[in-house]
Amino acid sequence: MNKRNIFKIIWYSIFRSPPFPKSERERDRFRRNNLVLHFRPRTVPEETLRFTLSWGLGGTAVVLILLSIGTGLLLKFVYQPFPDRAYDSVVILQNEVLFGRFMRNIHHWSGNFLIVIAFLHMLRIFFTGAFHPPRQFNWVIGFSILLIIVVSNFTGYLLPWDQLAFWAVTICTGVLEYIPMIGGWLQRIVRGGTEIGPATLSNFFAIHTAIVPVCLVILMPFHFWRVRKAGGLVVANNSADAKSKGEIVAAIPHLILRELAVASVAVAFIFVFALLFDAPLEGKANPGLSPNPTKAPWFFVGIQEMLLHFHPLFGAFIIPLIIFCALALLPYFNYDKNTSGIWFASKNGRRIAAGAALAATIITPLGIVADEFFFSASSLMPALPDAISGGLIPATLIFAGIFGCYLLIKKKYSKTNNEAIQAIFVLLVVAFLVFTVTGIWFRGSGMDLVWPWGAIE
Repeated sequence: MNKRNIFKIIWYSIFRSPPFPKSERERDRFRRNNLVLHFRPRTVPEETLRFTLSWGLGGTAVVLILLSIGTGLLLKFVYQPFPDRAYDSVVILQNEVLFGRFMRNIHHWSGNFLIVIAFLHMLRIFFTGAFHPPRQFNWVIGFSILLIIVVSNFTGYLLPWDQLAFWAVTICTGVLEYIPMIGGWLQRIVRGGTEIGPATLSNFFAIHTAIVPVCLVILMPFHFWRVRKAGGLVVANNSADAKSKGEIVAAIPHLILRELAVASVAVAFIFVFALLFDAPLEGKANPGLSPNPTKAPWFFVGIQEMLLHFHPLFGAFIIPLIIFCALALLPYFNYDKNTSGIWFASKNGRRIAAGAALAATIITPLGIVADEFFFSASSLMPALPDAISGGLIPATLIFAGIFGCYLLIKKKYSKTNNEAIQAIFVLLVVAFLVFTVTGIWFRGSGMDLVWPWGAIE
């Protein structure tokens, strides 16, 4: 049996149809029965094949999830989830197992880049209005997937059991005690006790390797199905190329080949990156020796930065909770019109969004520097409790300012509700990114502000 016949048998067994059908009837049956098309539509509008419509972000996220799961399964053959053996098993994996270091690098960087890609995908969905009816609930599903991805990275962060991981998780779980009423109980549940120890590692390992993959396997196909039921990628109703928009093409080969090309580029990038840069691994965790500075994982550094400027009740709980609820309910706000498929809602929307981004880029660093070197809300009102002077009052002033910006955009500049909400969204996103960048690169010993190349005098 030659190689061509073997290929035909494999193709036939997978796709339940003769390979390369020639007649129209055979091609139609091929498309109906093809396994791939259980997750993709049989036909798609040609307009939706443009790369700049989605930038391949959703498909890239799927590839990174599959890489993370695949390499994670391989790592489990060596890794031992016990505090006295976890770190040594990672060292053995990197130094003694064939391609062990490479597999760990792929796993680590896939998970980190996955957060970035999923976040960019969320931004793309928002800025193209792809959350308007009938896609509102799919926004909630996608937002849930993003949160699960963050949980996956956070729980996986502890598993090497090195100094970086141990103290980062200590900082993050320590914040839970500021949640009213249930904070202490929730902290003990997450840690498996009062301190970071064997129970914590066991909990994180179970969540990272079992609960998170199951949740992703359930939610991802549901997410894809909802996209398919909504008619695929969203396209502007006023597309300039109406003829191209009206043309319908078969998903195979037009859509699938493009998705395979994006997947190949994503895999190649991760492989090269994993060859050039090793996943970080510091010394074995030492509960008695805290590093200086002790920082949260990079995707939580923005919240850690907020804790330096607000009372923990507000910086770690109330403000994130309000923003979280607003993001989850974003599709259900009252919008003046359906702007599905239109980048930034309109030309005016682009300008006002750019203005909001510029304002956040200027105001946020100025506020950080002013609070660090000149004054803070607590120092201005020393007679009041910290929760009020350093939490309630500044948080109220900030949200009042945001609401004032919304009214200003909506009324004085005669913008639509779509454009005003988009501007506030951009303002908050850019402000949080500034907090994150500050926490990662501009905080040094004692969490003092520093230049990346030297201390700020």
